[in-house]
Amino acid sequence: MTIEVGQRLPAGNLTECNEFLPENGCPTNPQMQDVINNSKGKKIVIFGVPGAYTPLCSAQHLPGYIALADQLRAKGADELWCLSVNDAFVMAAWGKENNVSDKVRMMADGSAEYTKSLGLDRDLTSGGMGVRCFRFGMIVDDGIVTYLGVEGSGEFGVSKAETLLEEL
Repeated sequence: MTIEVGQRLPAGNLTECNEFLPENGCPTNPQMQDVINNSKGKKIVIFGVPGAYTPLCSAQHLPGYIALADQLRAKGADELWCLSVNDAFVMAAWGKENNVSDKVRMMADGSAEYTKSLGLDRDLTSGGMGVRCFRFGMIVDDGIVTYLGVEGSGEFGVSKAETLLEEL
């Protein structure tokens, strides 16, 4: 069952990697992040993508949040999280390549466990991608979902940064 507005985020962990080796720039030292502890007392914009480096996600979704990060924060967002069913190393590299710096936290759900607990998983095995995340945008206030927009295949509207900026 898909999480709904008014519900509390489920307990679980995501992985984040913010360190890079100086000799080659490879991400290192991934850290588990407890979703409940990290969302406590904060307003967080979470956007989910089917995969790092996928065309729409790389061309529009992530760049939109980077471009509007300051405006989203000015309207009350304490943090922005990009969630994807990729490992922490891929998410860190994708974030570094897109210069997310301190604007967006790149949160990995490598085994899709947290995505499944949200009910936002989709099976893209026939396309060679395995279990992934629906493209979505969510606003969470102190652990409670106050907005959720889930996209259908090929859609890009209810989850984009401009939409969540209006919803804040």
